[in-house]
Amino acid sequence: MVLAARVERVSSFASCTLREGRCRFDPAPPLPFVCVFVGVRVLYPRSMSGVVFSQVMDARQWRAAAAAHEVRAGRYADPFAQRRARHEVHPVEDFLFTYYTLKPGQFKRWHPGAGVILLDAPERASWRFYRPATEQELLEAGCTPEVARTQAEAASAVTVDVTDFVERRATALAFTHEILRNTAAKKGQFGCFGMHEWAMAYKSVENNIRHDYLELRLGAEGTDRVVESHRIRCSHFDAFRFFMPQAAPMNELQPTRETQRVLEQPACLHANMDVYKWAYKLLPLVDSTLVMDCFDLAWDARELDMRAAPYEIREWGYEPIPVETAEGKAEYVRIQRELSERSIGLRERLLEVCARYLPPLEA
Repeated sequence: MVLAARVERVSSFASCTLREGRCRFDPAPPLPFVCVFVGVRVLYPRSMSGVVFSQVMDARQWRAAAAAHEVRAGRYADPFAQRRARHEVHPVEDFLFTYYTLKPGQFKRWHPGAGVILLDAPERASWRFYRPATEQELLEAGCTPEVARTQAEAASAVTVDVTDFVERRATALAFTHEILRNTAAKKGQFGCFGMHEWAMAYKSVENNIRHDYLELRLGAEGTDRVVESHRIRCSHFDAFRFFMPQAAPMNELQPTRETQRVLEQPACLHANMDVYKWAYKLLPLVDSTLVMDCFDLAWDARELDMRAAPYEIREWGYEPIPVETAEGKAEYVRIQRELSERSIGLRERLLEVCARYLPPLEA
């Protein structure tokens, strides 16, 4: 029997036939890829390399780590939850919880990452992408025979189920790897000066845009003049799609969802905020410390984004950066470069996880 198939490598496609259970590609696709057969989603190949268990944490250790994470995450999540309960909003600090999909409760939940075994944690065995550790795995991780046998028999030692995650999230894993790798390979472009936020407020009177709790710092006409007097070169689709219709044609680039993976570049504030998104989408394969490090970057990028925006935000505790001036542009680029430098190491850490667990191509 021969079935047609599509190879998904996000940007590359090749033809494939299935003969006697084995794939034959023409041309051979580069890694990574997912093979999707007509009517049946198949990860090719099904097998993957074994996970190396690098650490065993007893109950005291992992509960302390979980508590420390809850405190770190709670510094951001708890004030948001409190504001929401009071039906209040914050134009700067709510964004990472309203725009992105990770809920505050999920955000505060600690994960050790793949390759770590937690002892005496049976409650986690039912969590998504977790499973009980086997006696052999416990022994290989350095546990004594008695501890390994006791924990395995009680199914109280747990670990991230890497195989299940990779099989179910292979497409997301491959896409995340590609977009992070492509972005990391590019040279940062530091000439946008945050004009994407101004383009979103362009012709606000004509478009009947109301700013319920934020005033335009230069007024509507002043905002329009800034947009019209600047070069607009936004590479990030999820910013560009919010441009006012009169501003969209001014953008030198016309990003789309399909071109996102090739247009992202490491100076873009929103691309650097999205590093947080790519990190949490890999939970629990990645550890919560890495996710929080990415969140900290996103938090600081959001602050710069709004300080450089056309809005008056002093009453919210933030000093505007007047990017319509030479001094403001210099200050914007200085902070933008710092954020871009921080993003490099975070992308490298995420790429390391992706590369470690992407399914290899069978010879």
